[in-house]
Amino acid sequence: MDSLRSLRGRLAEAVNRERLVHTAVKLIDVPSPTGEGGAVADRLSGLLAADGFEVERPEGGHPRAPAVAARLESGRPGRTLQFNGHLDTVHLPFASARIEGDRITGSGAADMKAGVAAAVEAVRALRDAGVLTGGSVLLTAHDLHEAPWGYGEQLNAMIEAGLAGDAVLLPEPLSENLPVVGRGSAVWRVTLRRPGPPVHEVMRPMDEPSVIAAGADLVARLGRLDERLARKSDPIGGRESVFVGQLHSGEIFNQYPQECFLEGTRRWLPDTSPKEVEGEFRALVGELERETGTRAECSYHVIRDAFYLDPKDPIVAAFSAAYETDAGKSLPVGAKPFCDDGNSFWGIARRPAITHGPRAGGQHTTEEWVSIDDLVRVARLYAMTAAVYCGG
Repeated sequence: MDSLRSLRGRLAEAVNRERLVHTAVKLIDVPSPTGEGGAVADRLSGLLAADGFEVERPEGGHPRAPAVAARLESGRPGRTLQFNGHLDTVHLPFASARIEGDRITGSGAADMKAGVAAAVEAVRALRDAGVLTGGSVLLTAHDLHEAPWGYGEQLNAMIEAGLAGDAVLLPEPLSENLPVVGRGSAVWRVTLRRPGPPVHEVMRPMDEPSVIAAGADLVARLGRLDERLARKSDPIGGRESVFVGQLHSGEIFNQYPQECFLEGTRRWLPDTSPKEVEGEFRALVGELERETGTRAECSYHVIRDAFYLDPKDPIVAAFSAAYETDAGKSLPVGAKPFCDDGNSFWGIARRPAITHGPRAGGQHTTEEWVSIDDLVRVARLYAMTAAVYCGG
């Protein structure tokens, strides 16, 4: 414990608050809606190069906005810990960075440009303090994270190409627990149609099906499916589910509509096959189509697979020791309420991934904010974890 306290002290001196804030502001000030992250990736690449790091630009199937990758090597054997974050933001009006007391505000401040800046500062601190005694740190940042404009395609391609550490830290804004399980998620849309055009309801063709009735039937079928899925649950991660969030049809009260569409989500637990989940959903829609006489069109997009983290993995031991030394208390285990890139690392390559980031708020709004004090803490914690984990 004395050595961990000493390590914390050295890294606390090496983490530069002003430099961290400058990096966060520089990233936030570049608009980067999902799919258009090239300019902010260029900005990050330039900042890293100016700091003396060699930067790679893997395309990951997205040549409009190549990702960013940089390494800190100890020159000695050991594990590789990856710091990974996304640089894209949801498609909302852009807000430039502002500093207001302990907060940085602006588009992507919470989700998650400031978190990426904290990871960058952790790599700098490791280098400046000279405490990486083994292994290496891999820093990656990318586009195509935020659905429905992206589904993680760029990162998935990078992972499949082998650009992945032995373990991963992700500075998404989640700090109240150590997430060890999370549900996979997909979004779906079903459009039900009949052959004829929209007409006044008194003129409706009696031999054509009602798309509204078919939509209601689909809601009922999905409700029964959800009841069955409720039996598959995890004491931490919760239950599997199918959810209907939208149902729309018609233009006015007395029109016999031609089309009805429904949208919602499907969530599943680890050890459930995403392909089987999708197959079950499409089979249910196909059965409805045959029995109601409507024509059904189904779109189904997997956002991320489910997530699991073995509490006995070495990264958990390293992270927990660093957290307890830094905070003076342990971090309770819990669920990850959202899907993030950790799901991809686990689902594609079975890499253990810990989501832990700064205290922040306003995600997916025009009022995002992040605590500067907590950014400093996260940078210190990430650097401590890497020193313990990579050097063994």
